[in-house]
Amino acid sequence: MEILIMVFFILSVTFPVLHLYHSLPWFREPNERSNNREAELKKWMMDHEQEDEKGISILVPCFNETGILETSIENMKSLPYSQLEVLYINDGSTDDTLRYLDEMLQLKPCKLSTDGQLSYEQVKETYQSELYPNIYVIDKENGGKADALNAGVDYSRNEITITLDADTILEDMALPAVNDTFNDDDVVAAGGMVHVLQAKSKHSSNRLSLRKTNMLLRVQVLDFLKAFYISKLSLVRFKGLAVISGAFGIFRKQVLQDVGGYRKTIGEDIDITLRIHEFIAKHKNFKICFISDAVGYTELPETWKDLTKQRLRWQKAYIDCIIHFRSFFGKTMFSKAVSFFYVFEAFLIGTLASYIMTVIVIVNMINSPQDLFLSYVFFYMFWIFLFGVIYDVVAIKQGKHYGFTFNRKDGFRLFSAVIFDIFVYRFVTMYFVMYGSISYFFNKKWNKVSRTGRKYHYKDSKNAA
Repeated sequence: MEILIMVFFILSVTFPVLHLYHSLPWFREPNERSNNREAELKKWMMDHEQEDEKGISILVPCFNETGILETSIENMKSLPYSQLEVLYINDGSTDDTLRYLDEMLQLKPCKLSTDGQLSYEQVKETYQSELYPNIYVIDKENGGKADALNAGVDYSRNEITITLDADTILEDMALPAVNDTFNDDDVVAAGGMVHVLQAKSKHSSNRLSLRKTNMLLRVQVLDFLKAFYISKLSLVRFKGLAVISGAFGIFRKQVLQDVGGYRKTIGEDIDITLRIHEFIAKHKNFKICFISDAVGYTELPETWKDLTKQRLRWQKAYIDCIIHFRSFFGKTMFSKAVSFFYVFEAFLIGTLASYIMTVIVIVNMINSPQDLFLSYVFFYMFWIFLFGVIYDVVAIKQGKHYGFTFNRKDGFRLFSAVIFDIFVYRFVTMYFVMYGSISYFFNKKWNKVSRTGRKYHYKDSKNAA
């Protein structure tokens, strides 16, 4: 039993330590973007004509999004990029989403051409904004997020497609950063950097604030720093990124069409990423990137109820993809990094090991002498604490390296979030993994997270979250 415990303990820390090490600046690839290129991108915008900008289409699927639309529209209309079209896809909303879009944009019916290469539910009408001619609305029958994205891809007219959640806003330099990265013709998809919208400082574009956040949001801020600046960065360097976040994904339109668009599934972001990996396997020169200075902010759950909905859906998506792509994983287990990390890290260690370690703990509680069990618990908690602190601190330092810092007044809030993350939050996420994996086989509902309804106007310092 002790040997089994040791084996699973070593396996459980191997991948995090590997990503921790591999994400450090020493392992930057020659073509990797620098840590803070805002000044360079501003200079690029000044030195280049509009003709140097690639056409970009931003797709924003909407299902009952009245509470966040004002924030999204204010952001979209202010982005400093000329070759841009924005398509809001009203996916059969049952609230006032369409009416609100009309009020904000002053819509008029228009004809939009389609490529006819993807399938989706019937489109009832297409509109163009009279106030902002580059903003369009597609009103269609409800078919789910993947279906709405397929409609958006089919109606879009530009080479590069960006998919955003309705509660995601972009920094001014995000689109120039995307444009610069996609000058490399071998880049077919990319993920942008995503921070927590509720933690966006109203005083500085490169400052995160925890002042008006509860503990749940604070640990999610840490979670995103670890996910993007450690895990995703390392996986991209290994060519093994399995998830381009649905909150801010970037793709070449032709590639989305080549892979057949989005599949109707509980985790369309994981699914489309893996389908592109299958596509890349047949085109060796193509690649997926992580654009650290293409920054977006997305609203995260503020209650345990909404967090549970979100994380259970994420775990169900992982299980769905392990089943759907089992043939691809089996054939490329040791030849493709994405298959190796998905199966061994996300599934075997991240999912199955949770059940095994739980059983081991229960067996030890029943069979082991009290002193031996307590020794095991103290040993386990000591290493959990040590690795947890190191991981959180490195994530914070990585964020600073890439241009994002916290206010000094946030020191205690940050410290308390680290402690809460180590001793509480990581065990809650284990529950999400275990329960979500089982519930996938009984309930595949999408479970939409509630929006706060808050208005975020960071261009105007008078209003803030």
